[in-house]
Amino acid sequence: MTSSLETYRAEFPVVEEQLYFNHAGVAPTSQRVAKAVHEWTEDLLRHGVRYERGWEARTEETRRLAARIIGASPEEIAFVRNTSHGLGLVAEGLDWRPGDEVAVAASVEYPSNVYPWLHLRDRGVVMREIEPREGGITPEAVAAALTPRTRLVALSSVQFASGYRTDLEAIGALCERSGVLLCVDGIQSVGCLQVDVKKCRIHFLSADSHKWMIGISGIGFLYVDRDVLPRVRPVLVGWRSTTDAWNFNRSHFELRPDATKFEEGSHNYCGTYALGAALGLLLEVGMENVEARIRELLAHLDGELRALGCETGPSPEHRAGILTFLPPRGEVRALASYLSERNVSFSLRRGRIRISPHFYNQPQELDRLVELVRGFSGK
Repeated sequence: MTSSLETYRAEFPVVEEQLYFNHAGVAPTSQRVAKAVHEWTEDLLRHGVRYERGWEARTEETRRLAARIIGASPEEIAFVRNTSHGLGLVAEGLDWRPGDEVAVAASVEYPSNVYPWLHLRDRGVVMREIEPREGGITPEAVAAALTPRTRLVALSSVQFASGYRTDLEAIGALCERSGVLLCVDGIQSVGCLQVDVKKCRIHFLSADSHKWMIGISGIGFLYVDRDVLPRVRPVLVGWRSTTDAWNFNRSHFELRPDATKFEEGSHNYCGTYALGAALGLLLEVGMENVEARIRELLAHLDGELRALGCETGPSPEHRAGILTFLPPRGEVRALASYLSERNVSFSLRRGRIRISPHFYNQPQELDRLVELVRGFSGK
C-alpha cells in the first residue's frame, strides 16, 4: 500500500515548501478540498440560490461520510462549528441536578474539554478530577474517579500534549457497567485512527476538520448516540431544528427526532463541501491504511531520535499520531527555533517538541528532521 499512498502526495502542495509534521495542530488541506470550496463559491457567484437543492444533497452526503468514518448512522450526526461547539451542546443540553459529577482529567486535557464542564458549576455540577497516569487517562484512573454521583466521563481520545492514546473500548465498557455517559473529544483521532463509536460504547463524540481530517476550520460534527438523543435538549433552536423546516408559512414547533435538531439555521455549505471532500479522501485511502502508515512513520522516527539520545514518548502501545521528544541536552526552545527557521512545521507542547505526520508524509522527510536534530545537537 505504501507505493499507492505516494499517488496522493500531489494533493498536498505544502510539501514543496515545508517539512509538515503538525497535523495535531492545524493541518494543510488538500487540492480536492480547495476544489470543493471553489465549486460551491463559483456556483453561488454565478447562479445565486438556483441550485440550493444540490447544496442540500451534498451536505447530506457529507453527513453520511461523517457517520461512516466513525461507525455511526447519519441520523446521529449534527454539523457543528468546531469541537468546542459540539462539547458545549452536550454539556448545556443534559438535564443536570445539583450534586451531579462529571469526571475529567483537567490537568492534561485541552481546554475545550474542561471549560464546558466548569461552566456547569452554577447549576450545582461538580467536576471531579481523573488523575492521569503515564501522561494519559487509563481505565484504572477512570474507575478510581467514579462515585455514585458520577453522570458523565469526559475525555480525549488522544491527549493533545503527550500523544497518549486512550483505551476507549475498555473505558466505554466501564462506563456502561457503571451507568455513566461517555463523552469524547475526538479531534486527535478522527482522520488519524480507525474509530468505532459503537464498539467503544461512546455516547457523544465531537471533532472538527482542521486537524487530522485535513479539512478546514469552522466545520466539524457531533455524534450523539440514538439511545441518548431524547435526553439532550438543544441549547439553540431555529427553523431547521423542526420537523417541517422548509414550510415557512406556518409555525409548527416540533423538534426533529434525530441529531439535526441541534442544527438551528442555515448550513455552512462552504464548510460541508470542504468536509465532504476531506472525508472522501480519507475513506478512499482507507482508514486502516492511514493508521498503519502513521504508525510506521512514527516507529521509524522514534528509533532514529532515540539513537541520537533523545527522550521520546509515548510508548508504542499508547501511541496514536503524535510523537514528542526532548533533545539530548534539553535545549528545547533553541531547537524549536532552529527547526522553524528551516521550514519544519511542528508544535511545542508542555516543554516538548510534538511531531504529528500524516499518511502522505514520507520516511525521507522524517530522516531530514533527524538530520536537523543531529546537526543541532552536534552529533
